[in-house]
Amino acid sequence: MRNAFAEELTTLAALDPRIVLLSGDIGNKLFDNFKKLFPNRFYNCGVAEANMTGVAAGLAMCGLRPITYTIASFNTLRCLEQIKLDVCYHNVPVIIVGVGAGLSYSTLGGSHHSCDDISILKSIPNLTIAAPADSFEVRKILREALNLKGPLYLRIGKKGEPKIHSQIPDLAIGKGLIVEQGQDLCIFATGNMVFLALEIAKELKKENISAQVVSMHTIKPLDTEIIKLNSKNFPLMISLEEHNLINGLGSSIAEFLIDNQITTPLLRFGLQDFFPKKLGSQEFIRDLYGLNKENITLKILNFLKEKSICEQKLPF
Repeated sequence: MRNAFAEELTTLAALDPRIVLLSGDIGNKLFDNFKKLFPNRFYNCGVAEANMTGVAAGLAMCGLRPITYTIASFNTLRCLEQIKLDVCYHNVPVIIVGVGAGLSYSTLGGSHHSCDDISILKSIPNLTIAAPADSFEVRKILREALNLKGPLYLRIGKKGEPKIHSQIPDLAIGKGLIVEQGQDLCIFATGNMVFLALEIAKELKKENISAQVVSMHTIKPLDTEIIKLNSKNFPLMISLEEHNLINGLGSSIAEFLIDNQITTPLLRFGLQDFFPKKLGSQEFIRDLYGLNKENITLKILNFLKEKSICEQKLPF
């Protein structure tokens, strides 16, 4: 995702002289082409994320379109007050890019895990939160974000994420995107978990269960229309995120269901409220805490059996 971000940003910067990139002392090689083409529009702000955010807010107030870029845990928690007061309070168009979100930097431990960023930022007014599923969604959302009048947090992975789309999709910020049609249940997934949702849908298909998969690339504002529609069309809905279950995508969906007295069951899958103590690859940590297709598929099938949903289709 980060390579696609750098390439798309460079393309867009050639079209819009207002775009300015601020880096928290990472991505120097990644942005070599950007720096070569626009040497006066790249600023390495060092490991001073709070200052970087304040500078970006000031640039936005002067009519520019600043983008801050560094590791997700550092571009959110280290500068939370500046995001709240400098950027969001003034509702200025700063794009805050958090790279390596979720467990992308799993080998580096708790300091680099970013499984609470959505939760923390979601309660700040004026801030849009987007988590694209693949490199194509990154490109489209970046284009859309530059048309917003207010701030946006762009939550992306690191590198090597599987592609969901074969080309840039026709998506809009604030509108969920159906990536797989289905008839029996619906999976709402966000960010790098959309690919896992598609893998789970394949496993369910082996059991004659047809799952619809929706890329919830925008977490705030939440697409309540697609949730409301699918709550009528499906007897079960599922949320999937590489984030703490507290105040993430699943919580947002649950809040909407409760507030509107919608009783369609919702199964939420994500990370529990603790710090992972072991280090390893992203896949290793996911497996360790059951955030994989085998465990999730089994829990879905058991729930369907327990609640007698799709009973005529189940093999047991």
